[in-house]
Amino acid sequence: MENTIRKIVSLNPAEICLSRLVPLLQKEIYPKGYLLIREGKTERSLFFLEKGVARAFCNQDDKEVTFWFGEEADILLSLNSYFADKPGYESIELLEESIVYKVSHRELQRLYDLEIELANWGRKLAESEFIKADQRFISQQFKPAAERYREFTETYPGLSKRIQLGHIASYLGISQVSLSRIRGERQ
Repeated sequence: MENTIRKIVSLNPAEICLSRLVPLLQKEIYPKGYLLIREGKTERSLFFLEKGVARAFCNQDDKEVTFWFGEEADILLSLNSYFADKPGYESIELLEESIVYKVSHRELQRLYDLEIELANWGRKLAESEFIKADQRFISQQFKPAAERYREFTETYPGLSKRIQLGHIASYLGISQVSLSRIRGERQ
């Protein structure tokens, strides 16, 4: 969790964030398969993933479509829920037994009002999440499957050993057969 905070802002602002934010965090441990956030529900908390792997997915035509993964030192949230206070369109599933630290939107907003460094950290967090979403969208729309897989392995080194190939194929927007072919060509 501290690495996540420092990844967004370094040095003095990170120390302020840690000293003010850490006391508010609630440690929670969940089993593999737990739905941390459920599609159609409003979740106004932000989660720091300390241990484990997560995926965000939507149900489309009775088929699950994975659109992002999170691993240690990532932040888990539903953008629509957290920022707009509306039901989320995705579910976030924990793919391993996981340890997360939870903080409510209300508590973070209170901290942002108290410390400009914390408000800047929150702004940088939002910017980071929006940039990642934009990059995923551009990749899915304009890049061939083999390039998307290469980017996946660079962005998430080692993750393919921790999650089901079906989830990776769904994330890439291809079938498991196509993923197997692409993986075979890379070896």
